[in-house]
Amino acid sequence: MAKTFTRDEVAKHNTEEEVWFVIDSKVYDVSDFLDAHPGGEAVLRQVAGTDATAAFYNLHRQEVLEKYEDLCIGTVQGEKSSVITMKPGDLSQVPYAEPLWLTPQFKSPYYNDSHRRLQKAMRVFTDTYITPEAQAREADGKYISQELIERMSKAGILHMRLGPGKHLQGVDLLGGAVKGEEFDYFHDMIMGQEGSRSNARGFQDGNMAGMVIGLPCVMNYMKDEKRKRAIMDEVFSGKKKICLAITEAFAGSDVAGLRTTAVKTPDGKHYIVNGTKKWITNGVFSDYFVTGVKTDKGLSVLLIPRGEGVETKLIKTSYSTTAGTTYITYDNVKVPVENLLGEENKGIYVILSNFNHERWTMSCGTIRGMRTVVEECLKWAHQRIVFGKRLIDQPVIRQKLAKMIALTESHQSWLETITYQMCNMPYKEQSKHLGGPIGLLKMSATRAAHEIADESVQIFGGRALTQSGMGRVIEMFHRTYKFDAILGGAEEVLGDLGVRQAMAKMPKAVL
Repeated sequence: MAKTFTRDEVAKHNTEEEVWFVIDSKVYDVSDFLDAHPGGEAVLRQVAGTDATAAFYNLHRQEVLEKYEDLCIGTVQGEKSSVITMKPGDLSQVPYAEPLWLTPQFKSPYYNDSHRRLQKAMRVFTDTYITPEAQAREADGKYISQELIERMSKAGILHMRLGPGKHLQGVDLLGGAVKGEEFDYFHDMIMGQEGSRSNARGFQDGNMAGMVIGLPCVMNYMKDEKRKRAIMDEVFSGKKKICLAITEAFAGSDVAGLRTTAVKTPDGKHYIVNGTKKWITNGVFSDYFVTGVKTDKGLSVLLIPRGEGVETKLIKTSYSTTAGTTYITYDNVKVPVENLLGEENKGIYVILSNFNHERWTMSCGTIRGMRTVVEECLKWAHQRIVFGKRLIDQPVIRQKLAKMIALTESHQSWLETITYQMCNMPYKEQSKHLGGPIGLLKMSATRAAHEIADESVQIFGGRALTQSGMGRVIEMFHRTYKFDAILGGAEEVLGDLGVRQAMAKMPKAVL
């Protein structure tokens, strides 16, 4: 049975040898923790024998108490804890911390029971398995563990991240949360948004992002069915990793400017590939490289296995090295002609075919990240006391929060509108009609992320500049949101794409 103490008893343990205090009706003995306290011994002695609840929550979150729960020796007699503790899979009770469709008092025409089952199952999986590893890898910079990859494979998560399709048939998807044949783009959106809740942007890309943007090129354009199936099985099982290698130092968003070459051998059985690729996500630990090359009359795409002549080197960026961002060198690499994806000199169609889904997926993650920052700021403003009152009681802070909430909710609504079109439009029609809208969504979402990152730093102050403690989520978002403004097409390029596509459909008679 747990011990109980009166507050008078706690007050007596305020000596040189003993330091007790109360937080949320629980009694903590930190006598042997004084030297180990990150904030120093003096801070703990200042609250010895008292109720330190207000002081603690002015500096920390509940997760800190959970980390040091072994220091709790009992409870205050006749009192109960009032702080809500979260369990894996729980929905947040902070206003606007969840999209409206997950808020009980709101309704949405887009979601059914299968979406809610999948959301719950994916959140439990993320909270239990992905987030702990994500935070560890962000700290040590190591790559994703094979254990987690295989766990995701068995749960069907790797399959689901590629969106709807035949590849989901016969696969157990998170214990039957959803069936492969009913999986739609709203399920896909849920996977993307729940998976990004780990608040580890480098790991988010390190977590098989190369597969998400690279494997579809093989699935849709490799002509040898037996070879295609073998590669899909290898990648979906987690035994092999794959990445998309398009970008070069000379050609980022300008895909047509690629300089890596592929020249056929005289017998016509192989290509000899020479050149370099830069900023390739997951390239360091990938086994296959879906590579854009220049052939004799245009752009082509080859599947190049890791082997002789392929060299990869890690690039350090402003987010964690766990993403495996890579500089690749191809030095006289011999590639069978059977590894051509799509038609020779028509590789631009292979590359463009997956851009919509890639950009849409990135928008899902960016918008979910914005929401997480809103939640963090609402929590902080609610608990932080300055100038004798909570931050939330300051009108200037409420104005900042209002702006952040409005940007988040409007972009989630726009995302859902486009997702609905994707669910009700054949793939070829999506390519024809949704390239511009998705480009504009991604552009606008990353612009909104810029505003939210800036306002959140002002709300958190100095804590938003440190990679640990209360402001770590804000620091991470502020440091890494720009990746989404560049990767998959820069903001300016996508904005121009959206306007050009709109003008191409504008009747000349409209004056």
